[in-house]
Amino acid sequence: MSATEKGAEKTSYMELSKLLAPGAVKVLSNVTSKKRLFQDLGDIAASVYRLAAAQTVDALQERESLGPTGVGHGVALPHARLDGLDEVVGVFLRLEKPLDFDAVDRLPVDLVFALFAPKDSGVEHLKALALVSRTMRDPEICEKLRANTDPAALHAVLTEAQGRQAA
Repeated sequence: MSATEKGAEKTSYMELSKLLAPGAVKVLSNVTSKKRLFQDLGDIAASVYRLAAAQTVDALQERESLGPTGVGHGVALPHARLDGLDEVVGVFLRLEKPLDFDAVDRLPVDLVFALFAPKDSGVEHLKALALVSRTMRDPEICEKLRANTDPAALHAVLTEAQGRQAA
């Protein structure tokens, strides 16, 4: 197998279980603004992935200023590229109280899957975003996420969903 084929094989399949650490899944009850949400995402990314919280928050806000990342049906997919990161990683939050997020359908958001990618990640960032977007568009998965408050169960729903979709 040539180096090109190995590279293609390595990048052709991405798994949610590799993007999302179990500790990066939380249920939050006290989020009252998008700014507060981004601070929570930054704090979780700092504790789980050792990212700089302030840099993470700034990058999320900068990306959001280009256009809201609320994709509809109560789902938001904020994302940012960061220095000092060598792989795409994610944080998933289930909000107990839906939050106004300027989503495309104007509905408040209660499921948030944030992605953080290396500055120069290119196609890997896009593949991760497509994977998360596909997963979060599945009404059955969203229903299960909304029915659970245990972070371990939420992580299982997200990481097992992909196996079902591939089958």
